[in-house]
Amino acid sequence: MEDYIKSIMKEARVFYPPKSFSNKAHIKNIKEYERLYKQSIKNPEKFWAEQAKQLEWFKKWDTVLRNEKNFFKWFEGGKLNVCYNCLDKNIKSGKKEKIALIWEPESGKGKTYTYGQLLKEVCKFANALKKKGVKKGKVVQIYLAMIPELLISMLACARLGAIHSVVFSGFSADSLKDRILDSKSEFLITSDGSFRNGKVCPIKDNADAAIKACPSIKSIIVVKRTNNKIKMKKNRDYWFHELIENEKDFCKAEHMDSEDPLFILYTSGSTGKPKGVLHTQAGYLLYAQQTFKYIFDIRDDDIYFCTADIGWITGHSYIVYGPLANSATTIMYEGAPMYPKPDRFWNIVDKYKVTIFYTAPTAIRALAKEGDKWPNKSNLSSLRLLGTVGEPINPEAWLWYYKVIGKEKCPIVDTWWQTETGGILITPLPGAIPLKPGSATKPFFGIVADIFKENGSKAKVNEGGYLVIKKPWPGMLRTVWNNPKKYKKTYFEKFNVYLTGDSAKIDEDGYFWIMGRLDDVIKVSGHRMGTAEIESSLVSHKSVAEAAVVPFPHKIKGQAIYAFVILKKGNQKSESLKEELKKHVGKTVGPIAKPDKIQFADDLPKTRSGKIMRRMLKAIAEGSSEFGNVSTLADPEVIKKLQEERIL
Repeated sequence: MEDYIKSIMKEARVFYPPKSFSNKAHIKNIKEYERLYKQSIKNPEKFWAEQAKQLEWFKKWDTVLRNEKNFFKWFEGGKLNVCYNCLDKNIKSGKKEKIALIWEPESGKGKTYTYGQLLKEVCKFANALKKKGVKKGKVVQIYLAMIPELLISMLACARLGAIHSVVFSGFSADSLKDRILDSKSEFLITSDGSFRNGKVCPIKDNADAAIKACPSIKSIIVVKRTNNKIKMKKNRDYWFHELIENEKDFCKAEHMDSEDPLFILYTSGSTGKPKGVLHTQAGYLLYAQQTFKYIFDIRDDDIYFCTADIGWITGHSYIVYGPLANSATTIMYEGAPMYPKPDRFWNIVDKYKVTIFYTAPTAIRALAKEGDKWPNKSNLSSLRLLGTVGEPINPEAWLWYYKVIGKEKCPIVDTWWQTETGGILITPLPGAIPLKPGSATKPFFGIVADIFKENGSKAKVNEGGYLVIKKPWPGMLRTVWNNPKKYKKTYFEKFNVYLTGDSAKIDEDGYFWIMGRLDDVIKVSGHRMGTAEIESSLVSHKSVAEAAVVPFPHKIKGQAIYAFVILKKGNQKSESLKEELKKHVGKTVGPIAKPDKIQFADDLPKTRSGKIMRRMLKAIAEGSSEFGNVSTLADPEVIKKLQEERIL
């Protein structure tokens, strides 16, 4: 029996950064990257202390790093303020009139904030929060869609030293309730409603339902967004605009210890209640600032557009804190990628002359499925860099992105990281590292990544196994909120180094290939295979737009492969096409990876952020109806249809 995960993906194409890009980049070639990387892992404390000089400190730290049995402390003794570093610091350096935030609502009637304007709005709201009893160490729950008040609320909390906990606005009342109960927050910021695909979503109604079981909540602050009819409870519910109306636009930034909590962000596990991942002040901010600077190769005139929702870590690190700590211009889009038509992202790129575009592989595949005519209607010539985040990108989607969106002139930073890591860990640096479609390439500065086998020994070249990070880095989570035992058990118990929960391999050039979550491993006749590779093979067929693969029980093999396949427009579902796809997988990755069953689907169960809920597909493949919480799905009806069409 194998104690490693069999790697079946073969990808030989290499794409080099354009010379014109490399010449202007922060890191210009692979030698420069390797020199800095060696420095960063040889003496990490010296390296990070040097980078930390780019932040503004009220008091310098005493100790760079301390390890207490895998509980890590960075820059202890130092004092700073995250909001001050994102706003005041930039204004002091002459960026008061620079655009900090471009907000694009679904209606298209956008709004911009300069750094000077944003600071005033943040201070007014911070003063209003103070009067309601918000102060250092208090938890504030934020349940808002992608509107400026979400970013303003986060920064106001950071200014006061309050701990923010953002809950994705697409989550149900139950999901919100669970998070409030766990964090024991006393304050909730929400809105009368939100817009999604032209419809009003009843956010305040969800909040009202959630807090029936949450006695800790003392005040609810409501942003007027949709003029939706809602109930306002006297002496508990307050309008955002009324609270800030007469507030002063100056509020002193609280001096925070480096290791004071900054925010809690809940990650929902496939089962059980969500984990509250805790990030603290200085280390998180430094890591978000540095990764954003080098990975997106940020320049003063860039217009940067990340399509994530701030309800997820990508939005925290790469819409809010990373960009603002680099005095960048960041775009926030309220709506859906297909609204009103599948060219909405490309219209935004043209409208604001976006230079850097960062999105998820799921969105790329969904947009590719609609055909090239939509992006081809737009100019897209302002783009100079593309990025992907959220899951491994299959080579075919990568190539579509590179050719159709980037016109073969934009490097793609395929970034691997997690809620827990705070920032990107494995990624190309766009001016320095040659790209292989589907590979996250090399570790960022200070990151010592490796692949372990089941027994803790190092995996061989191209042998899949557990992706681990062997040394601490400033952006890492500090604990699980109110549950340090869970932190130790989940991340450090197995190998005594940080266990990511993902499987990966390293090729002969030292490039990392992420093979999917370890719980997305299928064991066929004793061979352990990552689902991501089989899905990539299916999507490489000319007829396939998207695929998701799960195991189902098999009497002889132990587990067999069940594939859900979405076809590109214009392709007909047929038994002969199923056979062709099975042969294609057999040919491209080997007979062991051939799906036993292929079910054609019009859609897959996805969250509103585009994540495929594979555990639900696994339940369908097994003939079970134990789906868990379906309220986070963009369209719960998808499950019913897939169940009805299940292959017996």
